[in-house]
Amino acid sequence: MTPLLPSLYTSLAGLLPAGLLPAGLLSAGVNDPKWLDNPALTKQFLPAIGETLAMMGFSTLFTVLLGIPLGLLLVQTAKNGLTPNKTIYQTASTIVNVIRSLPFIIGIVVLLPVTRIIVGTTLGWQATVVPLVLLSVPYFARLVESNILAIDSGKIEAAQMMGATNRQIRWGVQVREAAPALVQSTTTLAITLIGYSAMAGAVGGGGLGQMAINYGYNRWQDDVMIATVIAIIVIVQLVQMIGDMISRLVDHR
Repeated sequence: MTPLLPSLYTSLAGLLPAGLLPAGLLSAGVNDPKWLDNPALTKQFLPAIGETLAMMGFSTLFTVLLGIPLGLLLVQTAKNGLTPNKTIYQTASTIVNVIRSLPFIIGIVVLLPVTRIIVGTTLGWQATVVPLVLLSVPYFARLVESNILAIDSGKIEAAQMMGATNRQIRWGVQVREAAPALVQSTTTLAITLIGYSAMAGAVGGGGLGQMAINYGYNRWQDDVMIATVIAIIVIVQLVQMIGDMISRLVDHR
């Protein structure tokens, strides 16, 4: 049983018979050292930041590598695509929608057998990368689809008139013209994955999320909770700044 407020249980301890409250409940987090005297912050905080960055980095990389081709497949096989194919489009679209409908915390549990097969364990940041990627690819594929569809159709028609192949149009026109939007979508993806990685801490995913739960919530160490929240905010701001900068660099308009 986890206390809502240590002071509440201190009061209850004086009213209830001895032994009724769980042993060790009142001491959890009440007399813990704070800030620079807290071993959780001095020894585990930086490694937790590293784990969060690793989860975000690898998950973003693999999601982009898988999500862009899937997004292009949705665009190409759609009714007005380069090679319309109703069966392929509806099948891919249905799979994307089904996976996107899964709440992340449920998706982690559902994918535990897959994670164990790929990584060999279901704990730690390496294991968390698997569900992060598998659950984020459909989300990113829809972003890619939206970015590609926003391109002026006249540019694609001009490329076709010049004799460009479908492959040249996909990568030389669609992806090239949508590059700034794709970078912004990747930035949005990375920030979303930071939030997902924090939720993964509830099931042993490592990183700042697990640290916040183990110490900030279970032991009521408010200094750890404040530090982890500030760290996540700083990471998100840095990711957004880098994404905006790259987006301006690839914008050739």
